[in-house]
Amino acid sequence: MSWNPTQSPDCPSADASDAIETLIIPRARDIGGFEVRRALPSIERKMVGPFIFFDQMGPAEFVTEGGIDVRPHPHIGLGTVTYLLQGEFEHRDSIGTHQMIHPGEVNWMLAGRGVTHSERTGAETRKTRHSLFGIQTWVALPEDREEMAPDFEHHKQAALPFIEDDGTSARLILGTAWGEASPVTMQSEIFYADVTLAPGAQLPMPDDHEDRGVYVLEGEIEVAGESYAAGRMMVFRPGDRISLRAGGQGARLMALGGETLNGPRYIWWNFVSSSRERIEAAKEAWKGADWENGPFRLPPGDTDEYIPISPELERMKPRN
Repeated sequence: MSWNPTQSPDCPSADASDAIETLIIPRARDIGGFEVRRALPSIERKMVGPFIFFDQMGPAEFVTEGGIDVRPHPHIGLGTVTYLLQGEFEHRDSIGTHQMIHPGEVNWMLAGRGVTHSERTGAETRKTRHSLFGIQTWVALPEDREEMAPDFEHHKQAALPFIEDDGTSARLILGTAWGEASPVTMQSEIFYADVTLAPGAQLPMPDDHEDRGVYVLEGEIEVAGESYAAGRMMVFRPGDRISLRAGGQGARLMALGGETLNGPRYIWWNFVSSSRERIEAAKEAWKGADWENGPFRLPPGDTDEYIPISPELERMKPRN
C-alpha cells in the first residue's frame, strides 16, 4: 500500500519486563471507514531486522460496491509483503503482474530500482457485503541489492510451512524459523510467521535471529509475567531466550525479525534507500510522470489514474 502520513505510534516505557527492548502501541487512523494501525516505523524503533514498515489493515466491513482502491503508486529499495486474514484484493504492477490474493497466501513484490502497483477490491467481491483484515509490511533491501530488477512472487497457503505442537500452530510466511524454510525468495536473513495459540499455550521465539518481535492481533499474551493485549508490538532484547504464553482466550500474533542491515535506511513516502539522493531522484521521476521514457511505468490494466505527490508530502524530508 501507499504511505500516508499519520501520527507516530506510542512507545511507552517497557521497564516492567527486562525481556522487552521496545513496546509499541500503534495509533489507529480511520481512512473512510477503513482502519489502519501502523507499528513501524515508530519514534523509538524504526526497524525490526529488515522490517521497516508494518501496517494492520482493518478489520473492516464493506457494503455492496464498497472496498479499497489504492491507486497506482511507486516503490524503490524494498519488498512489500501482503498477507490477508480475511477478504481479498487485486494486485497489479508495472512488471505485468495481475494477481488476486486470498487469506493465507503471500504476495511478495520486490521493488528494487523501481516498481509501480495498485491494490483494489475485485469487481465480483464488491457485489456483496464483504470484510478485509490483513497485514502489509515493507522489508528494506540490503544496500548492494537496492537497485536490482523488480520482481514478484505469489505463493498459495498450501506452499507455506505449517508447524503444530501442543496448542501452538504457526504458518511460516517468510524466511527460516523452528527448523522450517518458506519458499519465498528473500534477499536477507529474515523470519515472519502467522501464529495461533490456544489458551495457555506457549511459543518459543526463534533464537537464531538477531532481531525478534511480535505483534498481537487477537487475544492476549504474557511475557516474563506481564500481559500484553491485542494491538501491541513487542521487540525483544537480542540474545535472550524468549517464550510467550497465551492468555485465557488464546491469541493470534505475527512473529517477525531477522538480521539488522549494515546501516540506516531513509524513508520518504513509499521510497526506502540508504541514500537521500536516490530518494530525491525517485521523487523527481514520479513527479515527472513520464511513463514512456522515465524509470516508472503504470500497471497494465490500471493506467487511468495514479497517486500524485501532495503538497504535504512535498514538504516532508526523508528520515532515518
